[in-house]
Amino acid sequence: MAENSNLQCVFVGDDTYLMHTYGRLPVQFVSGQGVVLTDSEGKDYLDFLGGVGAVSLGHCHPAATKALQEQAAKVWQVSNYFYVENRNELAEMVSQLLSAITDGEGHVTGSTESTWRMFFSNSGAESNEGAIKIARKWGLAHHDGATGIVALRKSFHGRTLGTLAATGQEAKQAAFRPLTPGFTFVDRNDVDGLEQALAHPSEETGPICAVMLECIQGEGGVWPCTTEFLQAASELCEQYGALLIIDEVQTGFFRTGAPFSYQLAGIEPDIVSMAKGIGGGFPMGAVAARAQVADVFGPGDHGSTFGGNALASAVGRTVVQTLIDEKVGEHVIAVGAHLAERLSQMPHAVEVRGAGLMRGLQLDVPVATEAVNEGLKQGLVLNHIGDSILRFLPPLVVTDEQVDEMADKLAGIIDELAGQK
Repeated sequence: MAENSNLQCVFVGDDTYLMHTYGRLPVQFVSGQGVVLTDSEGKDYLDFLGGVGAVSLGHCHPAATKALQEQAAKVWQVSNYFYVENRNELAEMVSQLLSAITDGEGHVTGSTESTWRMFFSNSGAESNEGAIKIARKWGLAHHDGATGIVALRKSFHGRTLGTLAATGQEAKQAAFRPLTPGFTFVDRNDVDGLEQALAHPSEETGPICAVMLECIQGEGGVWPCTTEFLQAASELCEQYGALLIIDEVQTGFFRTGAPFSYQLAGIEPDIVSMAKGIGGGFPMGAVAARAQVADVFGPGDHGSTFGGNALASAVGRTVVQTLIDEKVGEHVIAVGAHLAERLSQMPHAVEVRGAGLMRGLQLDVPVATEAVNEGLKQGLVLNHIGDSILRFLPPLVVTDEQVDEMADKLAGIIDELAGQK
């Protein structure tokens, strides 16, 4: 068979039988180990996208692989009408992580001792749907019937109709109107605008039950909220009787060094959505609420056929336990600082944003798209947002040496591409 013929068949099949919702790059990965992916032709790549931040322990981590294999030989799915092995233990571990107190860098220094209740889902969008439902039922019951939600411009909370309505990006919303009503938007880090939205809600949204935000807007371009804004948002929610929802789908489970990114600002929200890193690449998500808020949900208020099933619970418990046991957060703080330093030294670097191993490189030349394509040729899996931002979400086990290898190659790529402009 001619070279690359198998891959060409894959490309043709994708075009014929799959919806054209992704602009796929011309490679098919068939195996992986740690931070290294291998394609169908046997070529190795350093993975600095990590399944869009989901591959927290690296590809095929032995502990996660063993947990999946052992559970697959026992039982996969029994439904949520029954108790599921490993699920409660996982929920307890996540509750303890959600209650962590950290310093400004993410080192854990204590606990708030809060109790959080979980609902396990299959994805980040589902988790955010659950967060919206909790907030609205709570508002109806405890906040004068309030159902309005304030979100941020440039945010991204998912592609279901509900979470798309909470996403502050007109380009993603335009083709799917009418959207779920009740959302209003303010600019990131605009404390006055947020207070105005809470104090004087529009007739369209009505009274506000919650503020929903990402501490770092990943899909929007790796734009961080300031500590001052996050603390003000927490205080304003308390002042006006609204709930604070933090979307940790991309930032959770030590991605920023801390167990969750809101802990870098020294706050504790009311509801947290999560996914990606909890399963180490296995499809899993969760929404958690502090017990006094979570108890607004009763039997029949929410559900999921596959959420928190036997496979997901076994893998999730092992992934989270391994992240804790191996002190991955401490590793992320150190290697993340090294990644930020190397990115700041890139040719045409304007700004490096983010925290830990969630970084955005702002360039002063529009070569990000071409850099991703050229990086693939040189054995790098990269990601761009628009034409001047590169986003980095490597597995949390990435080493300084792997960061250096990527950075050395990328510097040459950017330099060469910029010279062609």
